[in-house]
Amino acid sequence: MRHRTSTYRSRPGSVLEREAGQPASLARQDDVDSADATTLITDLPYGPKAAEIARKAVTVALHGIEVDLLDDARLISSELATNAFASGRPPLVLCVDRTTPTTGGLEVEITVTDGGCSRPGPTSPPAPEGEAESGRGLVIVEALADAWSLTTDTDGSRAWCRLTRGPRPSAAST
Repeated sequence: MRHRTSTYRSRPGSVLEREAGQPASLARQDDVDSADATTLITDLPYGPKAAEIARKAVTVALHGIEVDLLDDARLISSELATNAFASGRPPLVLCVDRTTPTTGGLEVEITVTDGGCSRPGPTSPPAPEGEAESGRGLVIVEALADAWSLTTDTDGSRAWCRLTRGPRPSAAST
């Protein structure tokens, strides 16, 4: 199975497509309220490697951000990819949007879609059973993300979340 990664930069007409596992980062500016925006879209393998590929892609898309935010984004992408593989059908697709608003700060949106599932998704994360080895993915996403949603359907499912960090205070204001 062939995997594709596309990354877009604010420079008109610049699109990069590569094999999964080798994404390069460019950026795209779509929003007049953002100073800089990057979008990375990649196919994920339908299998246990989906989480690993998602973590690597997030690392590339979010290169240079603070370590705590990168760690949260990598963990969330891993959980969403694992859920898509465990509960959905192919194709699995990861989208990472990184936006720096003109007012400062950083906003990261992570979306994983799949080919659908036969059972409805939860409206809130179910509590995992005490000794269970799985079932904590959406609980983790809810704890780390500023906003999240899960939409399931037989034709396609979409798990989405947003992480935000406010602007850093300037030296003059401290």
